[in-house]
Amino acid sequence: MKAETRFFGEVDIADDKIITLATGMIGFPDLVHFALIFDEEKGQKDDSIMWLQSMDDGDFAFPVMMPHIVKEDYKPNVNEELIAPLGELTEENTYILVTVTVPKKVEDFTVNLKAPIVINMDTNKGVQVIVEDDYPVKYRVYEILQAKKEKAGE
Repeated sequence: MKAETRFFGEVDIADDKIITLATGMIGFPDLVHFALIFDEEKGQKDDSIMWLQSMDDGDFAFPVMMPHIVKEDYKPNVNEELIAPLGELTEENTYILVTVTVPKKVEDFTVNLKAPIVINMDTNKGVQVIVEDDYPVKYRVYEILQAKKEKAGE
């Protein structure tokens, strides 16, 4: 599937890599086909920001990341009914992402732990859900990431 994107130019994603969110993203119900785009310089690393690029509208790409990078004990409770259409989820095939917001002041960088995106990588089906837990919509992560960098000696 090819798409002309605002940030990445023309992208050609193999059909078997297209992720379908049948109900779209919250606030964007018509955007249902997506591709994960990684920073080419870093390769396909799960420890950095990725882009969930809409293949339906090239103007939309959501910055996302894996929540365990900033919240190691993140284990959201999700209504089983909401994730049932994804197929059987296992530890190996389940990919959980959270959306990222980077405002003008990078110190205010946050992730949305309240509405993760759950993807079954075997079926390439996903859904954005509102979790039952008391996780924040704006979880500040700048200081967490800086501390990790310092610990790693970067």
